[in-house]
Amino acid sequence: MKFVVSSTELLSHLSVVSRVISSKNTLPILDNFLFNLEGNELEITASDLETTLVTRFSLENVSDEGTVAIPYKILIDTLKEFSEQPLTFDINPGTQNITINSENGQFHIVGQPADDFPQRAMLKPEDSHSVKLSAEILLNGINKTIFATADDEMRPMMNGIFTELNEQGITFVSSDAHRLVRYRRKDVQVEADASFILPKKPAQLLKNMLVKETGFVNVQFDDKNAVFTMPGYTMVCRLVEGNYPNYNAVIPVDNPNRMIVDRVDLYNSVRRVSIYSNAASNMVKLSLTGNQCTVSAEDLDFSVSAFERLSCEYEGTEMEIGFKSIFLSEILANISSTEVVLSFSEPSLASLVFPHINDNPDEDILMLLMPMMIGD
Repeated sequence: MKFVVSSTELLSHLSVVSRVISSKNTLPILDNFLFNLEGNELEITASDLETTLVTRFSLENVSDEGTVAIPYKILIDTLKEFSEQPLTFDINPGTQNITINSENGQFHIVGQPADDFPQRAMLKPEDSHSVKLSAEILLNGINKTIFATADDEMRPMMNGIFTELNEQGITFVSSDAHRLVRYRRKDVQVEADASFILPKKPAQLLKNMLVKETGFVNVQFDDKNAVFTMPGYTMVCRLVEGNYPNYNAVIPVDNPNRMIVDRVDLYNSVRRVSIYSNAASNMVKLSLTGNQCTVSAEDLDFSVSAFERLSCEYEGTEMEIGFKSIFLSEILANISSTEVVLSFSEPSLASLVFPHINDNPDEDILMLLMPMMIGD
């Protein structure tokens, strides 16, 4: 098994798939890349058992096909030290001895038998669904929701992004019980109603890969696994099992008190004022009147406090409501409109945050935030 490859091209592909490799692998073979050379196409696989990433690219100078598992760390660390140059890999499939020839030297690595590498999961054709998404829609769906996923061992279904397909299009939902995000796209053709829960780690891996993608992603899934296929890369992941809670049931349908405010102004004010909040609660208070919102925080233990006044349009009864500042600032950071609407019912009930004007008519985003109790 012998081939010539560009050092920078190989490093580029390995850097992407290596993100799936866990530092706490239970199987030693998972600390390796699986190289599979067929014809002039090199396929490289990395896995942590739950998620598998595969990349493929063509080579011009190839002789003899074969497979071998190569330790990922020494290979990545070696490639990082090369400037752009052709490298010749000469692999003995019987002994797994790997020789890398560069312009000025030679490097020896001992690989592992490819048969020890676990097989990637396969979908059940009779139970599978598929949808073709633009990379932009999938990336936005993950970007807008991943920050609000939970880390709850008791309710693992909350630790991922609920993805729902129906006649309305595609909906991405996440919640950690303190906040909920619903991102919907209507410009997606769906063949049948279906849903799955995408775990946080593969969602983050997809997010990193989709930044550079401009085409389409083919998404296929059954009740246990999902496959995301894009040019040059394939990701197979195990899905979160269980039924996602009825998120629509917790979204208020009537929040009569409504504030329109500049999103960046409110975001920056919350960030500044929260420096003076109590370290344990991290709470900021919004005091709302007709055309003014006062953002305030205090820490009585250290006798520090701060407030800022913002211009706004407010319709409703005068109100004072408290929020965990990190939650409010993350929500504001993940809405892209110039102005946002915050709607309230009572200081103890869920508030909603959404764009005042949607730039994209096919896009619908809604964020829910639970308030904190304000002490006397």
